[in-house]
Amino acid sequence: MVNYKATVHTADLDNAGTSNAVFIKLVGTDGESKSRILRTFSGASSFKRGAVSSFTVSCPASIGKLVLIELEKKHSLFSPKKSWFPAKVEVKSPEGETYNFPIYHWISDSEVHRFREGTALRVFEDSHHHGLYSREQELCQRKRDYHWHVYAEGIPQCLKALDIWHLPSEVKFSLRKDLEVVYTLQSGLLQLKLEGLANSKENWSDIDDINKVFCSRKTEIYDYVRRHWKEDSFFGYQYLNGINPILIRRCSALPDNFPVTDNMVFLGGQFSLADEMKKGNMFLCDYKRLDGLEVNNIDGKRQYLMAPLVLLHKTPDDKLMPIAIQLKQTPADDNPIFFPTDSEYDWLLAKIFVRSADFNEHELNVHLLRTHLLAEVFAVSLLRNLPMVHPLYKLLIPHTSGTLVINNLARALLISENGFFKKYTATGGEGVTTLLQRSLSSMTYSSLCIPEDIAERGLEDVPNFYYRDDGLKLWDIIHRFVQGVLSFYYKSDVEVQKDSELQKWIAEIFEHGFLSQNSTGIPQSFTTVAEMVKFVTMVIFTSSAQHSAVNTGQYDYSGWMPNSPVSLQHPPPTTKGTTSKATMLQTLPNKGATANGMAVLWLLSQQYSDFVPLGHYTQDHFCEKVPCKLIKAFQTELEVISAVIEARNKSLEIPYTYLDPADVDNSVAI
Repeated sequence: MVNYKATVHTADLDNAGTSNAVFIKLVGTDGESKSRILRTFSGASSFKRGAVSSFTVSCPASIGKLVLIELEKKHSLFSPKKSWFPAKVEVKSPEGETYNFPIYHWISDSEVHRFREGTALRVFEDSHHHGLYSREQELCQRKRDYHWHVYAEGIPQCLKALDIWHLPSEVKFSLRKDLEVVYTLQSGLLQLKLEGLANSKENWSDIDDINKVFCSRKTEIYDYVRRHWKEDSFFGYQYLNGINPILIRRCSALPDNFPVTDNMVFLGGQFSLADEMKKGNMFLCDYKRLDGLEVNNIDGKRQYLMAPLVLLHKTPDDKLMPIAIQLKQTPADDNPIFFPTDSEYDWLLAKIFVRSADFNEHELNVHLLRTHLLAEVFAVSLLRNLPMVHPLYKLLIPHTSGTLVINNLARALLISENGFFKKYTATGGEGVTTLLQRSLSSMTYSSLCIPEDIAERGLEDVPNFYYRDDGLKLWDIIHRFVQGVLSFYYKSDVEVQKDSELQKWIAEIFEHGFLSQNSTGIPQSFTTVAEMVKFVTMVIFTSSAQHSAVNTGQYDYSGWMPNSPVSLQHPPPTTKGTTSKATMLQTLPNKGATANGMAVLWLLSQQYSDFVPLGHYTQDHFCEKVPCKLIKAFQTELEVISAVIEARNKSLEIPYTYLDPADVDNSVAI
């Protein structure tokens, strides 16, 4: 008779413990144990939340190297059915070997659940018949649990689920997170109702009154924006370090539909457009994706959304200044080009139309599509095609936490027929889908990889571009980490090519996420280790750093409504000299749209209690020494860059914190 010592760790999560009876079976290369009930003197408390309990499992003889364990939970009359969330099981063999079994799985039924030993295995090296059977059964169950769904034609597919309550239990928020999100939203809406703003159709009569909305919910950057939003230098600064830093590009030739000349923008003759373009001092922002969108009606009034072109000039003192704005794509007599030399309110209103266009472009393309919807595609394909024992599953699963829930909520509360966008924004119903379709059809793989994106937009040497500086450093750190981990498992390109599960993962991403569009440049398969490493780096960067860059500062920069109007109630002027302060106030969104926009932005900008900083892992999926060592090195590098960013920010008038690893969530979780 030989004894195995099994140590069971129940997760320290809400409702993770159970008083039900737990049974275990050990399966090895040379045999298996009988299914044994796990009993100690602790009784029902053995599997309470956070408990670590050890048990002896006896076998007539050694069963060899452990391959998997089977766990089964049974309830009785005296212990009502209760779900259980074991974190891991460690088994010490009579030979002195310790085997780790990552679980991290809700067990709610009385079925047998199989969990593999923690050493990562690709399918072509998984040779034991029990292991292969377990692998196949796990993926079959996952494909039953996770189905692709076409939410709307022409946009990335998503997980099929009626609502968050019908999601598989493994991907749901914790009860605490649910309550936090609900409380944040409800308390905000309650405050608006008490202030009489939630359903108000009145226009603003004094712009300073906007500051009284959510008066207890302000940030330092919000206050800075409120004081400086009219300034041209701050308008230009936001294209580099605001919440939409991916639109601006260096301009080497003006587009044909933007007929700006020297005498329009350089009245003193100090500069010329040709010379400044040669020197790399001219920049263009083109909102052409917004052209001709179906525009919303709010409270029975038609709204207005332009598709502007904005020309910016880098001055000798390194400020990025707007020098020309055309609000519609097609030049015409009734589509004047506005300049800083125009009247105060002509120029200010032109910038307001640009900022409203930027709000809609940012929220739907830059934020929703390019982080949330893509992260969901990466997650669903991962869950459908890679078993827990696969090294890529172990690497990527922390970067999927919360994504499927928050996206389900976004579809229900933000872009649905009765959601926020339909009620309060210019893009409204059809416009949302059309913009998402246009954005996906014009998306490229290179634009998702920040080193290539910065180079393609010609922004390598633009001064004071902190999104670029911090983003490139984070990309390099993530890339080195991914390369180290995956190179440990994949020693050659041939191993990549013959990993059928890996190939199915990328194939489903190409098909269901990018709708098989070759123009995107997204790989349909992997042929080299380098290709795989680059793509996985992009997945982690998109799901963590990029999402933080375009999400966390939403209330900072858009909370002050005039800087980012959700919609506009009047069309732009067709001739100059007809705009006044009253015109501007009538054009801005009404009080109800303003207040509800602020409430949503506040909700989306918060950091919740389940926040996990980039590179920190609450679950131990890896057990080999090399990947564990690489994780520690990864964390150290992130700590160093965090300290560098913190030191730099002390000297900045506007600190840029959105890519500080200490403030970057591991996943798209809000």
